Amino acid sequence: MKENIGILATKKLAQNQKQYLLNAGFKLIDEDFIHIKPIAFEIKNTNDILIFTSQNAVLNVLAYKEELIHKPAICVGEKTKKILLENGFSVVFFHLDASELIKHIEKEYLNNSFTFFCGTSRLNTIPDFFREKSITHQIIEVYETIETPVKINTKMDGIMFFSPSGVSSYIKEHKITNEMCFCIGSTTATAVEPFTKNIVIANQPSVENVIIQCIHYFKSTKND
Repeated sequence: MKENIGILATKKLAQNQKQYLLNAGFKLIDEDFIHIKPIAFEIKNTNDILIFTSQNAVLNVLAYKEELIHKPAICVGEKTKKILLENGFSVVFFHLDASELIKHIEKEYLNNSFTFFCGTSRLNTIPDFFREKSITHQIIEVYETIETPVKINTKMDGIMFFSPSGVSSYIKEHKITNEMCFCIGSTTATAVEPFTKNIVIANQPSVENVIIQCIHYFKSTKND
């Protein structure tokens, strides 16, 4: 591995997450390329089952916890599940991505109705499935994602992306040339694909696994 590998994280990392990269000998720049802004919403009633596909959605409905906590929840992601459980919600099941969640619903929950808490810039994978199957559902938007591009003047060897919005924000100020892009999941990778084929997708959708994939890649790559 060449010395002084430079990595850009398109979100601020926790200190222990930074330490993984620094201990491995990498140079690191981490900046928030998106900002989450709560938006006003009302909950007049909810359907049989609550759906959360992000930690941000959970965090932005906790003010209504007492109204919601009696309803079972399903979610995407281990950390989303963890926050729900810590706040007293009953999680019926969870999956690591929306496509697997849909398969589970189709297999066992077609006769239920759903309330989907999400952001304004969500993908329509789940709503499209509900419409296709004529499943009763409501969508409640509880936050918006604001792109906050940051101009990075240092040439980096790798870029870590954690959402399609992060990709969009990065592209507003930069071009992707020969950098290796490390993506938290396939949806984020799809957002990167128009700009490069240098993509590594995390084995699990977590910040830590993106970091691990980054370290493994450069440790196993030798100079030409």
